[in-house]
Amino acid sequence: MTTKLTVWQQIRGLQSNFWCSNWMEANERLAFFGARAILPLYMVYAVAQGGMGLSYSQKGTIFSIWALVQCLVPMVSGGFTDQYGYKKSLYLAYGINILGYLAFAFAHGYWGALGASCLIGLGTAIFKPPVQGTIAKASTGDNSSIAWGIFYWMVNVGGFLAPMLAAVLRGQTNFKLVFLCAAGVTAFNFIPTLLFYKEPEKSPDAKPKTVSQTFLDTMSTLKDKNFLIFLAIFSGFWFMFMQLWDLLPNFIDEWVVSRDVAPYFAWVNHSYVLANGYVKPEVLINIDSAAIIALMIPISWMTGKLHPMVALIGGMVVSVVAFVGAGASAAGWVVALAIFVFAIGEMMCSPKFSEYIGLTAPPDKKALYMGYSNIPFAVGWGLGNLISGYLYESLGSKINFARRYLVETAGWGAAQVKDLPSEKIMDTMAATLNGGRGGTVEDATRLLWRMHHPWLVWVILGGVGLAATGAMIGYYLRTKDRGISSAAAPGPAALEPAH
Repeated sequence: MTTKLTVWQQIRGLQSNFWCSNWMEANERLAFFGARAILPLYMVYAVAQGGMGLSYSQKGTIFSIWALVQCLVPMVSGGFTDQYGYKKSLYLAYGINILGYLAFAFAHGYWGALGASCLIGLGTAIFKPPVQGTIAKASTGDNSSIAWGIFYWMVNVGGFLAPMLAAVLRGQTNFKLVFLCAAGVTAFNFIPTLLFYKEPEKSPDAKPKTVSQTFLDTMSTLKDKNFLIFLAIFSGFWFMFMQLWDLLPNFIDEWVVSRDVAPYFAWVNHSYVLANGYVKPEVLINIDSAAIIALMIPISWMTGKLHPMVALIGGMVVSVVAFVGAGASAAGWVVALAIFVFAIGEMMCSPKFSEYIGLTAPPDKKALYMGYSNIPFAVGWGLGNLISGYLYESLGSKINFARRYLVETAGWGAAQVKDLPSEKIMDTMAATLNGGRGGTVEDATRLLWRMHHPWLVWVILGGVGLAATGAMIGYYLRTKDRGISSAAAPGPAALEPAH
């Protein structure tokens, strides 16, 4: 939507609950992203290295189930939040998340990791609808663009600080301390909720409903054909999008030589650089959040001049190009630049997705519709992790390639290679290079890069994102003149099924 109000007038029009919700969201993201920043590494690191010793496919399966829990539950919990209270939902979410973080600190093996993940996913799922519903209720058509921009900025304040703090807390491999701190930060969120947050007023037309009526009302939203098409298309984009956080840290850890950018991070804090001179993956990924903190407000102001769908599609295009670029090279500066450009695309499209749904949702169903906005996360994030885990295991895992090299090229026995601990594989392969005279681990990594082209993983995942972008362009062109996605009709009727 376009607006004639100045930025300051738009900000002044935001209600106090808007700012309180941003505070709670920043705290929740601080805990969540602190844990998520290290989990891709913690799960696959060998037990001897302080990790859980899981495979990439196991990690992908866990993240997939986590995604389904975290993203499908809001479809139901959003309706219950509207009906039974925002504060009650928040209190329940905090308690479950605290249990989840504590469980991860002491989890062992696949089932322990899966159980802890499901707890965090459930708590986060219950937390999201009341917060996002409050943002939608506390803003109007005149200031919704700047409201969602500020909200997304605050999300990334927590998202930026979390990996940096996690990198300091974990040292080389002390991952458990991060989970304990995440539980503490979550417990702190009870303070603003108890003291400052006000229960949003219900719509005057809203009538008390039973549990079964609330559930049936929630399910009725599935009849909205155009809404479901929009969500289905965006699912393909999230299939690609979420792998920047769930898979790229593993790619950076295995393939990227980041000594070229390490001095810049070491200048800020030496804890951001590993003993081998490489930047910690979670810190390099955090360029995304840093860029959003620096640029979200001006970009939100600029995209506020565009129709939400136009800005959303433009952001999708930029994100796809940058995503593929992040996996196209093993050079640290290339990956760092690609992550920065990805952040530009993310700032253009991700807030617009939420804004578009918030504007089109009925006044008494804001939390319900925001809950349904998690469908693309569920499908894209869940399916993306399930497939990408196996995809990376086959086409991207350096350790697996090194094992194959030792058997197929160096002449080792398969059983002998299988018995080698994963933390010793690369050193062993390096020792066989140059006719047995040996080489460095970086020499071995470069050889495997040339032999197996692990960048293909990012081309495949990027192809899914590109297909979704094309479908979204088609959706916009097909519906813009019907009042479904046109700037002239952004109200609740915009999502009514076409007859």
